[in-house]
Amino acid sequence: MDDSPAPDLLDLPASAAAACAPKEVRTALLADRSLWGLTATQFLGAFNDNVFKQALLLLFVSVPLTDAAGRPAGEKDLQALGTFLFSLPFILFSGYAGYLADRYSKWWVIFCSKVAEIVIMLVGLGMFLVLARWGMSLTMAFLFSGVLFFMGAQSAFFGPSKYGILPELFRPRDLPAANGLILMTTFVAIILGSALAGGLMTAFPRQFWVIGACCVLIAVMGTLTACAIRRTPPVQPHLAFEWSMVGIGREMVALLGRDKPLHAALWVSSLFWMAAAIVQMAVNALGRVQLQRSEFDTSLLISTISLGIAAGSLVAGAASRGKFNVRVLKAGAWGMTACLAALALPGPRQGHLLGYYGSMAALMLLGGFTGMFAVPLQVFMQMRPPEAFKGRMIAAQNLLNWIGITLSAGLYFGADAVFAAARLPKCSHFAFTAVVMGLIALAYRPREVVLHNDH
Repeated sequence: MDDSPAPDLLDLPASAAAACAPKEVRTALLADRSLWGLTATQFLGAFNDNVFKQALLLLFVSVPLTDAAGRPAGEKDLQALGTFLFSLPFILFSGYAGYLADRYSKWWVIFCSKVAEIVIMLVGLGMFLVLARWGMSLTMAFLFSGVLFFMGAQSAFFGPSKYGILPELFRPRDLPAANGLILMTTFVAIILGSALAGGLMTAFPRQFWVIGACCVLIAVMGTLTACAIRRTPPVQPHLAFEWSMVGIGREMVALLGRDKPLHAALWVSSLFWMAAAIVQMAVNALGRVQLQRSEFDTSLLISTISLGIAAGSLVAGAASRGKFNVRVLKAGAWGMTACLAALALPGPRQGHLLGYYGSMAALMLLGGFTGMFAVPLQVFMQMRPPEAFKGRMIAAQNLLNWIGITLSAGLYFGADAVFAAARLPKCSHFAFTAVVMGLIALAYRPREVVLHNDH
């Protein structure tokens, strides 16, 4: 998968070439209010997603079942159901969200999606009030999964504008640092959100409305911080909608067809996120089922990954030095492979070699290598396409990423049944993800790309 020249401006439509024309010199990165506004908005969005989603996944690990007579009939791990319905909107709506990001101001799309988050969290608060009264059941799991579907829809519309606006706000040489900061704070948000979910469930075992109220408050705060982001004009205000844009539009298909490195990066991103989704479910199952730890202890395992990603993202942003740094990316891929393989090993302590605290250390390392892999890949996919295509490029990335995440639900569900039949421990799920990342480390060989200093 070698590099090849990026599409020439002469090959692009007039509107796209105009969008790629030189722009005014921008403010230094750390002095730019938009950086902090966007960082805070993304932080609060990720924090909210993880409070709500992690609380539900912990509830879904062991959903009580009843038979036809209403008698207890065991428990079922329904994390795959929640993951599937959260993922599905990214497949259904990412293409159209990319069209909106290029047709309208990306700031306006961001703001509207944050308002929608408030509404969805109010519905979630109502569901938690019902849960506190009636308790978890198969019916409640399906209803909560419906709220997860709308959460996913809101995030699907937020994503293309959130990442597509970065090259419009900041200089190319600042993008590795900006992405590193935003990704670092995102995973700090995941740490805090996952820990808060487990902590609230432990502290308020029957007062689930507390979780819902927190989520509504966080959504309001995120909408306010979006107002600090600099308004940007639409890059293609006369872009006509075509039904092909619901998936990957014809212009994007043509761009990907002639830009093989961008095409390869798109598929690598999808496989990476498929593996990452399996890891989250595997960690929850490892903590709650195999190691018999509490919701809070299990959430700490998820938070440990995020802490590592936060550190790895800062390292990747600094080490990239204004370019798509392949050595940083490859080190991340091989490091992830090694950590996942270690987590899959059976042993004497509840069927797991590492145990709880050993897993915590391995997951922190896994997170660090994940940040080193994800930041260079994200910078490349932001910078490679012409500016008039950036919204649709991020939408195509979201679409394929969430196809991968959706597939992860089926893979996890099927593998869990196989492991149960073979009497293999829950940690066996990590073995599959180690194979996926090992193949990426072996096969993906892009070349370094130096980013221009200014527009």
